[in-house]
Amino acid sequence: MGCGSAVDKSRVSFALYRVLAYVTGIFLLGLTFVAMPAKYLVGETARFSLVDAPQGMEHWFGPESPLMLFIAMPHGYVYMVYVLVVLWVALDRRWSASRTLGVALAGTIPVLGFVVEHRIVKSEQEKDRATQEPATAG
Repeated sequence: MGCGSAVDKSRVSFALYRVLAYVTGIFLLGLTFVAMPAKYLVGETARFSLVDAPQGMEHWFGPESPLMLFIAMPHGYVYMVYVLVVLWVALDRRWSASRTLGVALAGTIPVLGFVVEHRIVKSEQEKDRATQEPATAG
């Protein structure tokens, strides 16, 4: 009974990691390509204004852009949970410190989180298969 709960805990943590990797990645893309440009690049009051805001939508752009509230704030909280779940998975699966750090930092570079998640899942599935084969062979 104890072994079954350990497997379930490991599956839960890994499934949660996968979900959070995608949610973190999506929020990071929104932050990088929507919220930050809206705050810093669009509108007369933007710090590095490149273009004027569309007429009637000025309130969405510039230093007071509500997009920061809707995208940047949730991203920060989701990323903190993501890091905690990465630590949980790393402890469950006995990852090295460098692998753990690399996976945690992947959530800070747009698109990289998706690539790393894919590679981690493939690697962990292969490792799981390798550990199950000797058990079923006997």
